[in-house]
Amino acid sequence: MILDDFAGDGIPCPVGVSKRLPACPSREFMKLNLYLLRSIVVGALGGLLFGFDTVVISGTTHSLSLVYSLTAPQLGFTVASALLGTVFGSLLAGIPGERLGGRESLRIMAVLYIVSALGSAFAWSWSSLIVFRFIGGLGIGGSSVIGPVYIAELAPARLRGRLVAIFQMNIVIGILVAYLSNYLIGRIDFGANEWRVELGIAALPAVLFFVTLLGIPRSPRWLVTRGAVEEARTVLTMIGEPEVERELKEIADSVHLGASEKSEPLFLWKYRYPIFLAVSVAFFNQLAGINAILYYSNYIFEQAGYTKLSADLQSVAIGGMNLLATIFAMTLIDRIGRKTLLLIGSVGMTGALSGVAWVFHTRQHLQTLMLLLVIYIGFFAVSQGAVIWVFIAEVFPNKVRAKGQSLGSGTHWVMNFLIQLIFPVMIARWSRPAPFVLFAAMMVVQFFVVLAFYPETMGITLEAMQHKLGVE
Repeated sequence: MILDDFAGDGIPCPVGVSKRLPACPSREFMKLNLYLLRSIVVGALGGLLFGFDTVVISGTTHSLSLVYSLTAPQLGFTVASALLGTVFGSLLAGIPGERLGGRESLRIMAVLYIVSALGSAFAWSWSSLIVFRFIGGLGIGGSSVIGPVYIAELAPARLRGRLVAIFQMNIVIGILVAYLSNYLIGRIDFGANEWRVELGIAALPAVLFFVTLLGIPRSPRWLVTRGAVEEARTVLTMIGEPEVERELKEIADSVHLGASEKSEPLFLWKYRYPIFLAVSVAFFNQLAGINAILYYSNYIFEQAGYTKLSADLQSVAIGGMNLLATIFAMTLIDRIGRKTLLLIGSVGMTGALSGVAWVFHTRQHLQTLMLLLVIYIGFFAVSQGAVIWVFIAEVFPNKVRAKGQSLGSGTHWVMNFLIQLIFPVMIARWSRPAPFVLFAAMMVVQFFVVLAFYPETMGITLEAMQHKLGVE
């Protein structure tokens, strides 16, 4: 066992476990002060725009199909165009993340959100709408990488799961706000311009995000990698770290300030295990079908015979359940653990998705569709929804964390893009139950992969996780 230091009573504290032992009280009870909380909440606001911008399209699918005479493949590409941007945004986010740090990179993402919202609202053709949706996707993809990493690098180990989960909570708040916005705008009745208002209103929270980013610090871990130790010391003091010098030493030891270490590539054999974990958790996250259901919620309800306004209202209920379940998950993630939540979610989602497939296959008991989707959302939110961004941020060592987060997030968005592209085609050309059967089968596979290969990361410092996974 690697020893960190001795606690006040002479009991040695192991690296990465010291924060959990009563023998190390000063580190166990690091206060969540106002400055730290404000910085994390602001950093997580990118998640709200992430959720809003990705899901707001659900309320416009019917109008866009009429305005631009879209076929099923064209509708799929319209929805997926933003996701194509997220693929590039997430894969490239590691570059500004490492060079500029999380704070400055998030400011760039805020600008992209603003341009996308205003451009989509004033789009003069289908192709221009696709371009501005793609720009928004760049911001979404970048936020999905940079936001969780920024929060994870500020948060104390014992609270990291719950604090990074604030990013996920903001995503589901953004989803709920988008559904509610679509419903309210639909009630006002803007006529032919309704879809423009629904897409353009996202500019308001984007501007708020940009302004609030002006008051948060740079990550102390990123500062140490750049040799700005004094600034890192100041930030650690301001966020309430009780043992600043010890924390600085742990960070410095883990990132190895030599230039060769800072430029180490991700795709080395020693990183094969964290790469597998990040790619697989992102892979299964999308094969759970969550974003197909969220993005096409109105479309799904219309396939079941609901009117557009009624479908909007059903979507609000789904968004509400998503938020409640995510809040509940935040109380569990640092108590039950990441692996257990993934296993529970696999079982619950398999049952709910199988039920949805059966309803569409038999065309009976259509009134149960809403209940089944709410159950599905609940199990997803307390498992994959709460775990994915925390887990990916935890399994990579400091010196390649931004690249690793980019890989995991990029996998998530590639799968998301492909699923949104083919989802309406599968329903139109195969059958309504087909995609839900596929999603249920993938959750069975996920259960056994998680059971056999996933480690538990709860309560372990980022530096100690390197030792546990053998990637020091």
